[in-house]
Amino acid sequence: MKKYRTHATVKSIVGIVMLLVLFSAIVLSIGYFILTDALLEQYSDGAYLTAKTAAQHVSADDMDEYENSGGKGEKYESAWKELDSLCNSSGSTFIYVIIPDRKDYAHIKFIFSTIDHNSSFTKYDFGYIRETTNDEYKQKYKALYDKKSEREMLIRDKGYIETDSHITMMIPLKSSGGEVKAILCVQRQMDTLTNMRNSFIDKILIALIALVVIVILVQSLFLHHTLLRPIKLISNEATRFSTENTIAAKKLTESIHNRDEIGKLADSIDCMEEQIQAYIENITKVTAEKERIGSELKLAAKIQADILPNIFPAFPDREDFDIYASMTPAKEVGGDFYDFFLVDQTHLAMVMADVSGKGVPAALFMMMSKILIQNAAMNGSSPAEALEIVNNQLCSNNNEEMFVTVWFGILDLKNGVLTAANAGHEKPIIKQPDGSFELYKDAHGFVIGGMSGIKFREYALQLQKGSKLFIYTDGVAEATNADEELFGVDRTLDALNEVKDESPQVILDNIKKRVDEFVGNAPQFDDLTMLCLEFDGMDSESGITLDATIESIADAVDFVKSKAKNLPFSNKEKYQLEIAVDEIMNNIASYAYQDGVGKAEIKVETDSKSISITFMDSGVPYNPLEKEDPDTTLSAEERGIGGYGIFLVKNMMDDVKYEYKDNKNVLTITKKYK
Repeated sequence: MKKYRTHATVKSIVGIVMLLVLFSAIVLSIGYFILTDALLEQYSDGAYLTAKTAAQHVSADDMDEYENSGGKGEKYESAWKELDSLCNSSGSTFIYVIIPDRKDYAHIKFIFSTIDHNSSFTKYDFGYIRETTNDEYKQKYKALYDKKSEREMLIRDKGYIETDSHITMMIPLKSSGGEVKAILCVQRQMDTLTNMRNSFIDKILIALIALVVIVILVQSLFLHHTLLRPIKLISNEATRFSTENTIAAKKLTESIHNRDEIGKLADSIDCMEEQIQAYIENITKVTAEKERIGSELKLAAKIQADILPNIFPAFPDREDFDIYASMTPAKEVGGDFYDFFLVDQTHLAMVMADVSGKGVPAALFMMMSKILIQNAAMNGSSPAEALEIVNNQLCSNNNEEMFVTVWFGILDLKNGVLTAANAGHEKPIIKQPDGSFELYKDAHGFVIGGMSGIKFREYALQLQKGSKLFIYTDGVAEATNADEELFGVDRTLDALNEVKDESPQVILDNIKKRVDEFVGNAPQFDDLTMLCLEFDGMDSESGITLDATIESIADAVDFVKSKAKNLPFSNKEKYQLEIAVDEIMNNIASYAYQDGVGKAEIKVETDSKSISITFMDSGVPYNPLEKEDPDTTLSAEERGIGGYGIFLVKNMMDDVKYEYKDNKNVLTITKKYK
């Protein structure tokens, strides 16, 4: 049963039948009321004519005589016979004359009463008084007596069921003087009207049933041929295609010949199947190609990860430094890269770079740049020289106009001097022992690969034991959250200083954690690449102890010269340092130990701004700064010989300090980097 309820044929036929029934009901109702009105008008006219005829046989002037006769007398009987004959001949049911109680019209008195011989009505004899049936009769009686109406009619219609349906016509009986003496009533049964209406309704119902049956048959055949069969074919084909995904051997348009919307729909289904089939074939190829590309990208990502140093600890046998690095690409492969390698046993090279663009092109450019930089460094080039060489190599065949920003530094593991050059990259962040991470504002050069023939500036940093270096790409500072707010350098410094005394790996893990917390659910904007170095060397080479003799002066000068070799001093400034060391050691050897030979200690300390050299001896307490400077305005003869050594030292150095501490002369000279 449920299956048929959902069938389109059943639904369409039921809908049409319901509309037909509704239309028939409306027509039936209109016909019913029109027929009833026509029949009632005919009945009322007939009853009125009968009443007028009956009034000709009853004299209103004799009404008193009729009433007083007691229903007898020649005039009364003559009138009664005429009324009785008229009642039977006119088809009336009841003809009677009444006199109402004029006080309230609550009672009526019968004067004449004739009943159809075939009627079952009870005869109301002369003088019979009865109560008025209802208020409507009272109102009509009063209207006739008050001369407001010449005729009144009451209809008692029981509708389709025959139960005492009748019509009563009432007219006044007036005397010759115009006075209403009585009311003559003619009552006719409405059997004929009711029968005609019933016959009309029965015929309409029979016609409706026949019409419904015909409509069901005709509509079923019509709908099946023009609508339901084509729709069923389309539905079956759509179901078949959704499960098989193959084009049918016979097209819908070959089975459906409609030229209306159904035909257009069938043609559209055929076209859709062809298009979907072509799309499926195409998407299958694209998916296979995408899977192939995905596999290749995974392989490229693995190759990229393998080409970068990724085994930690990187140099487990080295105790003079610790290094850790990481790269999190924004796509399968990235354009950022880091690198670190030993140029020799005493020099560590470090690279941090960011290639323009993303994806495979950037990854290829990144690998080429990494190899070229490493080759230049291994061939003995300084950072600036290496960047210049690589820049020219990349520019020679850079048709895609890609470029890379690079920070490249080489750390001398013997003395902690870091020589670096910056090609448009982020500034490094340095932490000195017992200090905090701070941004080092180095000088930037142009990017690598942007223009050939570019020269790069080189600078040096002095790292002490416990110093740390943090280098990174812009993916750290420019990490963006959902509100499009940047992580920034300040947050980077805060994250570094949260764990400033921890190992490089812990430091990088904390940076990654803070960046992830800041970014939240926002997509990764750029590759995230970082490197951190902790320098732990220079313990055994920060100082030297020599005999306080003239012969030891050369060793003292060589020691300081080795410490200042890679510092950012000009040749003139390095020569000034050598002269200062020579003069001070000469003074110690000549005057400190008058009774014999003692020791002289030399300690060298460097930082990011200057070099400090401290001389200590246990000889006679002597403060050379108390000696008055020679007057250079006098002639050589007037000035005399001697006293120029400490004067030269004070003029060549930026700061000279003396103190006597722990029974030792302590003299410290400082030379700042220019």
